Amino acid sequence: MRVIIHENYTDASAWTARHIARRINTFNPSAERPFVLGLPTGSSPVAVYREMVQLFNEKKVSFRHVVTFNMDEYAGLPADHPQSYHFFMQQHLFRHVDISPGHINIPDGTADNLDEECRRYEEKIHAAGGIHLFLGGMGSDGHIAFNEPGSSLSSRTRVKTLCEETRIANARFFENDPGLVPETALSVGVGTVMDADEVVLIVTGNTKAQALRQCVEGGVSHMCTASMLQVHKQAVIVCDDAAADKLKVRTVRYFKDIEREAIAMKEF
Repeated sequence: MRVIIHENYTDASAWTARHIARRINTFNPSAERPFVLGLPTGSSPVAVYREMVQLFNEKKVSFRHVVTFNMDEYAGLPADHPQSYHFFMQQHLFRHVDISPGHINIPDGTADNLDEECRRYEEKIHAAGGIHLFLGGMGSDGHIAFNEPGSSLSSRTRVKTLCEETRIANARFFENDPGLVPETALSVGVGTVMDADEVVLIVTGNTKAQALRQCVEGGVSHMCTASMLQVHKQAVIVCDDAAADKLKVRTVRYFKDIEREAIAMKEF
């Protein structure tokens, strides 16, 4: 696990966007060999998407040969609902870049058979050759996607019941009324995320500090599903000083020293 600590949310988001752009450009995708990118929603990636749009406008990255799979979607919300994740992704990223509509994949929360929709989604990821990079956020209780505490660490895409804490946290998007937040959602599983070649988690703000400490310094636990990244072959956590506030001093020093050495080697 690599932990990169920035001073603030803006710097962390800019680094993350540039990292994704570098991965796409290095891969050199084509129509026959697209880059497969997993994407989250919520407040954490908003600035990342803004930076990615800027990089596209500066002609530093193209999404023409990028295929995307989103982590989740609320059950029961149509794609044109202002709080659906379909709508969110169009607003913050897709309509601003050159991605083909046919390359965009988001679970259908209005499908007649939600379990079948989840199976279809897993099959479509597999048919695409798997995800090359999965960008994610982390909840204040350490969950990734909608894999709440207690979720299986080998889980696949499925229908998840949202806990009260998550519905309260997401109420800010629903007129601050938790009762308006859907009770269930379709979500990729922890196992789905772990299958990706690389996972990049952006974690910012003091409200995530305790969860980040558990994720980095605690043991792997189904009560903090993001902690599974400890055993991923290529996991990167990008955080700010506020989120790193509860990490041990020696942990922070270690990861900052590692990054300084990596930068020095590249400059050399």
